[in-house]
Amino acid sequence: MKALLAGGRPYAALAVMGLGAVGLALVTQHRFDMLPCPWCILQRMIFVAMAIAALPGALIASPAVRKASAALVLLLALGGVAAALWQHFVAASSASCDMTLADRIVTGSGLDALLPDVFAPWASCADAAAKLLGVPYEFYSLTLFVLGAVTSLWLLLRRG
Repeated sequence: MKALLAGGRPYAALAVMGLGAVGLALVTQHRFDMLPCPWCILQRMIFVAMAIAALPGALIASPAVRKASAALVLLLALGGVAAALWQHFVAASSASCDMTLADRIVTGSGLDALLPDVFAPWASCADAAAKLLGVPYEFYSLTLFVLGAVTSLWLLLRRG
């Protein structure tokens, strides 16, 4: 708790953001039938990885641990930016997501079989091109990934 109070709050916020994004995606999936494609699931996996990567920075007051945590979150967030942009500009116009990079990562992780309600893709990329309040769904992820990247870059560059 002491580490969290001593500068760990931005890391905790990054972890909450990542898990909150997945939680909101699950609500839209299970409550509003917005079925995810492999690129959606890949972004969920990245959000969970960002949350896990941020936790050491939140809980351990070591500057080296915090810098490593911020660097890993930055790399994951940039990967999330790439996934969201790819989903919007390439995958959404494809008829199938089978054997795409996202499909191979999701299947290779085994998470789709272990936790299918969270990590199994149920739609093709073209079918999953949903809008929420008139905005393509992947742009919400993109916004959070950019926010995570900017925050982690700030954490890397600040003194202390």
